[in-house]
Formats: sequence, structure tokens, C-alpha cells
Amino acid sequence: MLTRKGEDYLEAILNVTEDKGYARIKDIAVALDVKSPSVVEMVKKLDKMSFVVYRKYDGITLTEKGREIALIIKDRHDTLKAFLEIIKVPEKIAEKDACTMEHELDETTTKQIKNLVNFVKSAPEYPQWLKYFEQFCTTGKHPCEEKTHRLK
Repeated sequence: MLTRKGEDYLEAILNVTEDKGYARIKDIAVALDVKSPSVVEMVKKLDKMSFVVYRKYDGITLTEKGREIALIIKDRHDTLKAFLEIIKVPEKIAEKDACTMEHELDETTTKQIKNLVNFVKSAPEYPQWLKYFEQFCTTGKHPCEEKTHRLK
């Protein structure tokens, strides 16, 4: 069974490969902020599980099975990060929290969050409720409450 940590490694290998065209132990260590021996240990495990092909001097490549999982994890991550940014979570925190959430949420929840993100991003103009939400985050008061109070 693939662990959360294993999923993180597959995602990192995918990201590094997309950026550089290849992945080496050092690149993955930098991407995950871990030591090279830890990367070697995990890559060997992933190789035994047929998620990657590891050749000591040629680097690491994802197998079809590994790439499929990495793409799913990356999509979850990107979706969750976009959602968190929509609700005004600062980018660095959104990045960190998306890493945690991508492994824990049910697939149905992630799908609905993706639907919301796509809906908001495809709105013809900046949705009014997002402007209201931004005001609410700043003031702690719903902008519609102020209008209601003024009407009375």
C-alpha cells in the first residue's frame, strides 16, 4: 500500500520532471526539503512497488502506474490550494495546508471543491459574493447586514 509519504514523493518526482525534464535524488531532496539518504531509501521502495524506475546514475522516472497516482495527487493539491486561495488563505499557508489535505479528504469532497473552484474561476466576472467575503474577512461584518440596518 502506498503511504502519504510515498504519494508526496511521487508528486515531487512528477513536479521536478515537469520542470527539469528529469529527476535526480538531489532534486527530489530539495523539493521535499529532506536529506538525500531519505530520498534514496524511499525511491528504492517505490521502485520495488513498481511506481518508479530508479537507476543510480540515470535518475528516477515514473512508471505509468506511478505517473497516474502522481497526477491524481497533483490535481488534488492544485485544487485544494486554489480553493484555499479563493477563501483568502495566504499562498504559503495554502501550499502547506493543501499538502496535508490532499491525502486526507474523501474523493467526493475533493471533487465538490474542484467543482466550486472551477465554477468560481469560470464566472464571467468577479462574483459579488467573493467581494462580500473579502469585506467580511477584513471587517468581521457581512456587507449585506449594513444595507439591512440602513433600510430600517
